[in-house]
Amino acid sequence: MSNILWLGPKRPNIHLYLESIGDLVTYYEDPIDISFTNLHHSEFIVSYGYRHLIKKDILSFFERKAINLHISFLPWNRGADPNFWSILEDTPKGVTIHYIDEGLDTGEIIVQKEVPVDKGDTLRSSYQRLCNEIENLFIQNWIDIKSNRFQGKPQNLAEGSFHLKKDIKKYEHLLSMGWDTPIVDLLAKKRLEK
Repeated sequence: MSNILWLGPKRPNIHLYLESIGDLVTYYEDPIDISFTNLHHSEFIVSYGYRHLIKKDILSFFERKAINLHISFLPWNRGADPNFWSILEDTPKGVTIHYIDEGLDTGEIIVQKEVPVDKGDTLRSSYQRLCNEIENLFIQNWIDIKSNRFQGKPQNLAEGSFHLKKDIKKYEHLLSMGWDTPIVDLLAKKRLEK
């Protein structure tokens, strides 16, 4: 049994799995600092969809026990909207679980999986597939992760990519149906702009 501080929205599939193996989970979405009470009762931090950076003073208590679930094939598409950028820039697509360090999605890779995009996908359906894959990858590997059975592989940040939330504004006009825009339409509009 482990005490986990889960940073980000509650994920029903993962919650049921963790409950089934006896892990206790505290969910939190707001920024945390060193005085956060639940921090001192937790053995692990798991971040998934969390919108805030975790500071160094907190991470120092969780060496190799703070992980992030990221829906990109790191080091590609670190930061915001990774699914959108992997499609627009035709970079590797997939999901990654990595140790959290002081950077943004720069920690050592624990495990990752490539996830192809289907030609019939919309941005929303491809995003949902990535979410399903990262949740399955977590469930398949959680026991080994919390037992520290993974070495962790440093990322080659020189070959990856990074995007801020504001970067997508330049391309919002390509999203004629928002996140329900078919990927083929998005790519066709992008080609017309060249």
